Amino acid sequence: MTALRSLLFIPGNKENMLAKAAGLQPDVFVPDMEDSVTNAEKDNARKTIRSFLPKLAQTGVPIIPRVNSLDSGWLELDLAAVIGPDILGISIGKINGPQDIETVSDLLAESEQAAGLAVGTLQLIPWLESARAIVKCYEICTSSPRIIGVAFGAEDFTHDMSIERLEDDTEVAYARNVLCVAARAAHMTALDTPYFRFKDEAGLRVNSAAAKQVGFKGKFAIHPAQIDAINETFSPSKAEIEHARRVVAAFEAAETAGRGSTSLDGKVIDVPVVKRARAVLELADADV
Repeated sequence: MTALRSLLFIPGNKENMLAKAAGLQPDVFVPDMEDSVTNAEKDNARKTIRSFLPKLAQTGVPIIPRVNSLDSGWLELDLAAVIGPDILGISIGKINGPQDIETVSDLLAESEQAAGLAVGTLQLIPWLESARAIVKCYEICTSSPRIIGVAFGAEDFTHDMSIERLEDDTEVAYARNVLCVAARAAHMTALDTPYFRFKDEAGLRVNSAAAKQVGFKGKFAIHPAQIDAINETFSPSKAEIEHARRVVAAFEAAETAGRGSTSLDGKVIDVPVVKRARAVLELADADV
């Protein structure tokens, strides 16, 4: 299973940024052909990303380019530029329902065949960033086996809702919770919207911790300086790991004594609590 804690956007038309990215270690590289690239630079971004894919692939970091949306008129050109053995899959914005996923999957199948890949090889991360997408969230999540994660786009969502984007995220709380619940029900990863104050590490950590608390498992980064903070937030801390070990040990001791629950530090330890603790330890082991 590919780790999806930090997913680094790299503007596809910026050779210097793509070259620098090869020395970084996010969980995923996301060369971008969509919002970070102006219309006039779309073709340049395709050519530049295509030329850098082999070098990025040599780092061992999975590559999931972000392509333009279905209604942009550029999707087929984007796919032709990046589909091949160097990428894990694609990320695509402005998905509004399961029918969009079906269309994208069909286009991917055609591109896979053209590139000599087995149909179904490439994975998919759709962006849910409209009212319609949130209403259809679970249906989208379960619409294709290609989907490994779903991303929340707060900027486009607030635009679609005609509401102000707030620093504390209260205006998107409902949408974020719906997405996380739907993703969990579909057994996939919920990915949070970027934090645009890229020089504010403290703010990023607070924002990421709040996202983790409602069920997000990773976050998109718009600057290399954000990678470490995101990875640390979405990984179990030393304190969390130690507490989980104590919980499991206390529960196992209680089981040996024939009891179905016990207590630790004044709190009841029963089956749901120990399941959470074991999940923390499994995640910690996966991060090693």
